[in-house]
Amino acid sequence: MYECETEGVWIRVEPDYLDEESDPDEGRFVWAYTIEIENRGEGTLQLVSREWEITDSRGRIEIVRGDGVVGEQPVLRPGESFRYTSGAPLGTSSGFMSGNYQMRREDGSRFAARIPSFSLDTPFDRPALH
Repeated sequence: MYECETEGVWIRVEPDYLDEESDPDEGRFVWAYTIEIENRGEGTLQLVSREWEITDSRGRIEIVRGDGVVGEQPVLRPGESFRYTSGAPLGTSSGFMSGNYQMRREDGSRFAARIPSFSLDTPFDRPALH
């Protein structure tokens, strides 16, 4: 589990390699990642947009931007959280992701809540236990 905090917004990420969705012989490796966003601040916030930087093991970088997450722009009152699961395919057996969510406060001001960098590892990349 990976986590970080920006201005009272706690973000936790748990990646999971999807063996059944992947095809290593075809160079297709797929991960799901579950994210929980918790508002530990004092004001209501809305997640407006996201920006991801996805890097494979060859150093290729893909930038993904869009409104909200999984078709939603959740509003989080103090103490509330929002959890969702999404996915990411890569052409290599490992990589990592990082990014941020653009958050809007009640007064209209915005800030970027950092998503912690997390690794995308397959069972093939893990060292064998002897």
